[in-house]
Amino acid sequence: MTTSDLAPFTHSGAREWTAPERIASARAFHRTLDGYRMSPLVEVPAVAAELGVGRVFVKDESQRLGLPAFKILGASWAVARALALRFGVGLEAVSLEALRESVGDASVTLVTATDGNHGRAVAHMARLLGIPARVYTPKGVSQAARAGIRSEGAELIECDAEYDDVVLTAAASVADQDSDLLIQDTSWPGYDQVPRWIVEGYTTLFSEIDEQLAALDAAPDIVFVPTGVGSLIQAAIEYYRGVSPSRPAIVCVEPTAAACVLASLHAGELRSVDTSAGSIMTGLCTGTTSRIAWPALRDGLDAAVAVEDPSVRDAVAELTELGRDVGPCGASALVGARAVFSDAHVRGRLGLAEDAVVVLLSTEGLAANPLP
Repeated sequence: MTTSDLAPFTHSGAREWTAPERIASARAFHRTLDGYRMSPLVEVPAVAAELGVGRVFVKDESQRLGLPAFKILGASWAVARALALRFGVGLEAVSLEALRESVGDASVTLVTATDGNHGRAVAHMARLLGIPARVYTPKGVSQAARAGIRSEGAELIECDAEYDDVVLTAAASVADQDSDLLIQDTSWPGYDQVPRWIVEGYTTLFSEIDEQLAALDAAPDIVFVPTGVGSLIQAAIEYYRGVSPSRPAIVCVEPTAAACVLASLHAGELRSVDTSAGSIMTGLCTGTTSRIAWPALRDGLDAAVAVEDPSVRDAVAELTELGRDVGPCGASALVGARAVFSDAHVRGRLGLAEDAVVVLLSTEGLAANPLP
C-alpha cells in the first residue's frame, strides 16, 4: 500500500446518516447463556489526561462467556439462528437446550475459517451443543490460538495460505456436504445471511456500553473499533446510527499491513490488500472487507486510521501496567485514539470537544493472542 492509501480518512457527514434498517438485537438470547454478564467498562483517567479529553473507558472483552475475546457474541447468535432455521426451532424458544434437543442424532458439523478468535468461538458453540466442528486457519495464527481451537475439540486444518484464500477453502469444503454448516463472519455474493446474524450478535456489546455509561450519567462521544473483516464495526455503525440514542463518532482502527477498509474508503469502492507482511494484530489481518459491511462503512463511518505493530506492542505493555488484560487487537484502539487526538486536522473534522467521552473497544485478552 502507498503512503496515501494509509493516510487517515474522515467523513464529516457520517453522524447524519441513519441505517436503512433497524439492526436486530441478540441480547435477549445472550442473557439465556450460562455465564452471561456485561463485560467490564473500565475508566482509565491516565489515558484521558494524555489524550486531553474528559473521560476514557476501556470495554474489556478479555473474559466473554468463557472465552478471551468478544467473538462468541456473534458466533453464538449465528449458530443459534442457523440451527433454529435448519431444525425448525422458533426464535422465541431458542436456547442451547432447545437446540441440542432439535439436533438430536442428526449429522451436522459447524465449519469456519479463522485467524483465531472467531474459529474458537464457533468450536466452543459446537462443543456446548455436542456436535463436531471443523476449523481452517491461515498461516501466521499463533500457537496459543491454535491450541485454543483444539481445546474445544474441533478438527483443526492448518493452511499455508493467506486468510482470504482460507475462507474460500472452508466455503468450498461445505459445497457438496448437506451435513456441514458454514458459520463465516465475512460475506460474498450469495452468502449474506450468516454474516448478518454475526453482526447482530455484536450489538449486545454496544447495548451494554450504553447501559453502563447511562449509569454514570454519560454517553459516548467517540468509539474506537479494532477492525478486521468489518463485522464488528458494521454492528457499531448500525447500532449507533439506528438504535442508540447516542450518535458518537465511530473510528475504524486497522493494522498498516491489512488496512483494507482504509484502502476502500480512499478508493470509494471495495478494495483488497496484500496481507503477506503479517501483523501481531493477527485477528485484524484480513485483506478483504465483508461485502455487507461496505454500505455502512461508506456512509456511516466517521474516520479510519492504520496503526503500526511497534506502537501496538507498547500499548499492550502500558495497558497491562494499568491493570487491563489486553491483547494486540484490543490495544490497537488506544493507538488509534492517539493517532486521532494528536492530529489537529482529524480531531477538528470530528468536532471533538475537550470534555469528550471516549470508548476504546478492547476486543481480546492477551491469552487470545500472545505477543510473539
